[in-house]
Amino acid sequence: MPNGLHRSSSNPMKSVYPPQELLDDLCSRFVLNVPSEDLESFERILFLVEQAHWFYEDNSVEQNPSLKSLSLREFTSLMFNSCAALRPYIAHIDDIYKDFTSYKVRVPVSGAIILDESYERCLLVKGWKAGASWSFPRGKKNKDEEDHTCAIREVLEETGFDVSKKLKMDDHIEVTLGEQRVRLYIIAGVKEDTNFAPQTKKEISEISWLRIDELLSAGNDVISRGCNGIKFYMVGPFLMPLRSWIAAHHPPTTQKSDTFCKGTCVWKAKNISTGGPGMECQMTKQTADVSPIDTGPGKSFRNFKFDVASILQSMAAGFSV
Repeated sequence: MPNGLHRSSSNPMKSVYPPQELLDDLCSRFVLNVPSEDLESFERILFLVEQAHWFYEDNSVEQNPSLKSLSLREFTSLMFNSCAALRPYIAHIDDIYKDFTSYKVRVPVSGAIILDESYERCLLVKGWKAGASWSFPRGKKNKDEEDHTCAIREVLEETGFDVSKKLKMDDHIEVTLGEQRVRLYIIAGVKEDTNFAPQTKKEISEISWLRIDELLSAGNDVISRGCNGIKFYMVGPFLMPLRSWIAAHHPPTTQKSDTFCKGTCVWKAKNISTGGPGMECQMTKQTADVSPIDTGPGKSFRNFKFDVASILQSMAAGFSV
């Protein structure tokens, strides 16, 4: 068992680590059997390990509740210890993982700002972890993926709503947050009674319509919270350009809605507390807890040469068995 991983004695049925045969299957499925170019950097390897982690949490743990739910950091350590191709690098796993989390915040993001028919409310999603902030539905781009394709995919995953027919390539707002470029397409005129529900597990805890005039634009001390105290770290920077876009595109015949006067939750995971005052949830679905991810900064590992040859050799040996 990797250093730092300990079994809990309080509930043995909930602390069983995945068996070697399961780890071997995950390593073969998500790491070894991929194009060779995906094995040329630790960033790509860790993205593959992250996919294996999602599969483990969403499928293996749910099918076998005795398996321990693992953070990405714990799961990465298990994979590096269990996979022969990755084991030589276990001594450097702390730096590799920290460098990966630092790299992730620079990957471009795309998503959508969904407006209701009155142009008065926007749809926001809340992350899964305790203390998560609200944001527009969005996510990181895959390798060589177009911005609008990423937006359609991520919004569908996080809300269950297909924006492809309403998306207009020129209607978008783009800002740079830190080192990360974020492009959000404006999708206007969506019915308030649309059914929303995430297609992914353990990623979104709540989906709500919130009034734009109750949100605060980015400023010296208001970027993180709205006037009702709710966290909006990823919303504030888009509000001023969004209000300008609405002023230019709002149909003059659109009637102001007298329903949903305050924030309205339209989907909420079971056992997740409401996001703040003025929200009344209309729908719940069952999900479960997940361990937090280590997101600390890491040392640069850019000059570390990844031994692709050894991995390809391991793959060849596996195929010959």
